Amino acid sequence: MGGVNVDGGGGGGRRSLDSEINMIPMIDLLMVTISFLLITAVWTHMARINANAQVPGPPRPDVEVDKVEPEKQLHVEMRSPEKFVLVWKQGSTVVSSVDVPRKDDVTVAGGGRKLVQYRDLAAKIESEWKTNGSHRDGSDKKFDQAILHTDNETPYVFVIAVIDAIYTPQRNFNLGGKTEQVPSFNVTFSVN
Repeated sequence: MGGVNVDGGGGGGRRSLDSEINMIPMIDLLMVTISFLLITAVWTHMARINANAQVPGPPRPDVEVDKVEPEKQLHVEMRSPEKFVLVWKQGSTVVSSVDVPRKDDVTVAGGGRKLVQYRDLAAKIESEWKTNGSHRDGSDKKFDQAILHTDNETPYVFVIAVIDAIYTPQRNFNLGGKTEQVPSFNVTFSVN
């Protein structure tokens, strides 16, 4: 066991004062203290918010600030069992809206797994992106945004099929001197 022997002498007619200090509880306390300090140091770093002292509004009143228009987003609503609704919105303004009939193309793969495809939806999303998509150039680092709206009752296999249909349109993307084909949309999932 870990301990320290403190020799108390014993010469000159005095009795010997041998005492042993057990160091294991002290080491345990030290390890707990160190781990507590390390963990709380990480928490204090995570609690920081980057902020500055700028107030809202133009930095100089004599210079007019350019208004930035919100980008167009594709909203794919799959709440109805009969149709999909494709809505292009710019901020809260509806730019266009298209209904696509919902045809579930279900095939059973090996092991009894269901595979669902929406070919009509994929074709319509691709044509809509070609007419309304904003980010088409290979040097453009941004992607168009697609928001998938569904309810809590939709089975997972159908949600994945719609996400696959949204990923159908491809565009060129320059990355490190190479041009690759990547999906045109970033997909956000919204459940009501």
